[in-house]
Amino acid sequence: MLMTRERRPAIRTLRGWAIHVLQEAGAIRECEEHGWMQDRADPHAWDRAFDFARNDPPAGVSPDEAEAEIREVLDSIGDTCPECP
Repeated sequence: MLMTRERRPAIRTLRGWAIHVLQEAGAIRECEEHGWMQDRADPHAWDRAFDFARNDPPAGVSPDEAEAEIREVLDSIGDTCPECP
C-alpha cells in the first residue's frame, strides 16, 4: 500500500514568502556569482510586490503585516553584491 504524507509548504517563513514575492515581481534579483540578493531599484516592481502583499497575503497574516514584511526585506537588501568588485 502506498503511503502519502502531507507536503510542507514550499515557503516556511514570512521573510521567505516576501523574498519570493519580490523576486516574482522583479524587484530583486540574485547575484549570479555569489547568491546575494540585490535590489533592482524598480519602483514599478516594488508597487507590484506591495499590491500582491495587500491582495494575497499568506494564510494567517494580515495584509498590513504582509506589506510590512515586504518593506522590511526591501530595506535590508542593497543594490550591489558585497562580494563583487
